[in-house]
This record gives sequence, structure tokens and C-alpha cells, in this order.
Amino acid sequence: MKLLSLTVALLATFTTAHPVFDDLVTPSTPLDYKRAPAASLRQVSNFGSNPSNAKMYIYVPDNLAASPPIIVAIHYCTGTAQAYYTNSPYARLADQKGFIVIYPESPYSGTCWDVSSHATLTHNGGGNSNSIAKMVDYTLKTYNGDATKVFVTGSSSGAMMTNVMAATYPALFAAGIVYSGVPAGCFYSQAGGTNAWNSSCANGQVRSTPQVWAKVVRDMYPGYEGERPKMEIYHGSADTALNANNYNETIKQWAGVFGFDYQKPDMTQNNVPQSGYTTYTWGEGKLVGVYARGVGHSVPIRGSDDMKFFGL
Repeated sequence: MKLLSLTVALLATFTTAHPVFDDLVTPSTPLDYKRAPAASLRQVSNFGSNPSNAKMYIYVPDNLAASPPIIVAIHYCTGTAQAYYTNSPYARLADQKGFIVIYPESPYSGTCWDVSSHATLTHNGGGNSNSIAKMVDYTLKTYNGDATKVFVTGSSSGAMMTNVMAATYPALFAAGIVYSGVPAGCFYSQAGGTNAWNSSCANGQVRSTPQVWAKVVRDMYPGYEGERPKMEIYHGSADTALNANNYNETIKQWAGVFGFDYQKPDMTQNNVPQSGYTTYTWGEGKLVGVYARGVGHSVPIRGSDDMKFFGL
């Protein structure tokens, strides 16, 4: 992991100015998550190797597809699998579309995710990312899941973990949607801390080039040359928990990975998907950034739009 350590250490050395892609908006009306299906959230205790002791919860709808897609929905700090199940739209959408939802639960006090340790930032390294990947493997095998339609999303700490999952297990996911997170590796702890907080990153002070950010991603899975998931990044301009500069840095990271010029999106759409939001698109949708003027932490989940991005 020396390469990752050295690469992350370089991040603080790059502080060149760069444009904020607009300034961001007001959340849309929340979806009505109330439902009364026969199916319910349940815990899976024996899903395989679980080196970090993360918990697995799963929602399998009654109208399960023959070869169901899978969405991994990752909660925020202080959250739980039950809370994200209740307060996000994915289980209701699963009832309609027949996919499975995995709700991982953090094993730590405060229930933030470990996005700081050597283990979690390494493919098969034994951290939270490894445990979540095992949950996906279990679900694919148990329910004859469609391995070409596995997706990951999350809010806040779960958004951070979404970026980490896309970096450490790129072959596992077709797409990721990030609601108010930070770049993969931005919370890296040089002291070796597990589930460590990184104020410099949270405050938007960690800045670098697309090339350095891309190297951080590649160092998490050395030698990987395959396809990488398409990514959609949401962030609010008024975010005081994870500074809005983390939007720029996350866009730079994935633009660097895909080989796009982050300063030259192929398409810019004002007031899309709603008033005050600006949507930027690179590479025919391989990378999408949605910057929400006036929105704090975190950007509300847009379930129907998520389904479109996932192709469900």
C-alpha cells in the first residue's frame, strides 16, 4: 500500500485554483416511502468472510425478477440499515421493478463507514469494502442475480463508501451514485486509523490534479485493467458537513480515471433535473455531475432518476 500512501500524501501539494462548476438549489419534494409489502428487511448473518464485522441486511421483493439486479444502498453516519431502508426509496422501487436491495450496516460506534484505513482502501484488503463485496457475492449466488446489473449508492458517509467501492471493486459494479461524499482515498489515514475522521478533506482543503486522484483510485486495485462503473456525483453548494469543494475533487478524480477533461463537460444543463440544479455530463453519461445551488448536507435522493441512471 506504499504507492497509495505516497499518492495520497501528494494530494496536499496540489492547490492550483480551479473553477467551481456553478454555484447549486432547493431539494425536490421527497418521495412517499410509505408502503406495506409482505416482504420485509431481514438480516443475513452468514454471508461469507466478514473481516470487518459489518452487518448485512437485505430486501427481497415478492415480485422478484428471474435474474434480479442488485442495488447496494449504504447509510450515512448515525444511520442504520433499517433507517436507510425506511427513509430511502429503494425498497419501494424494488417492489415495482423486482430488484434486490442490500443494506450494509457499519459496525462502528457512530456508524460511520471506514473509508480511511489501508484495509478498506485495498481490493480484498479485509476492511468494510471487502465485507460489502462479500455481501454482493452472496446475493448473486443465492438469488441467481444478474452480475451485469449490480449498482452501488449512498448518502454522506455512505457516499464516501460508494466511491471507495467503485475504486476497490470496479468489476463488481455497473454504476455508482454518490449523494454528498468525498473522493475515494480523501479520508485516508496515514496514521493507520480505521474509521478515522479527516477534517482537511471534510473541509474541502484536500485538492489535487485529476492525474493524482486517478492514481489514488488505481492504487487501490493495482493491475486492474478492466471496465469501471459509470458514476453520478451529487453535491450541494451549501454543504457545511462535507464542503462543496469535494464535488470538484470527486469530479476530477473520476474524470482522471476515465480520461475526460473535467473543465470541459460534453453537456451542461441548467435547472436540470430541477430548478437550481446544474447537470454536467462527460463521455455520453459515463460521468455525470449534479451540483445543487443552495442545498446543504445531504442532497435528497432522487429515486426515479437513479433508476434511469442504473437502466432499471
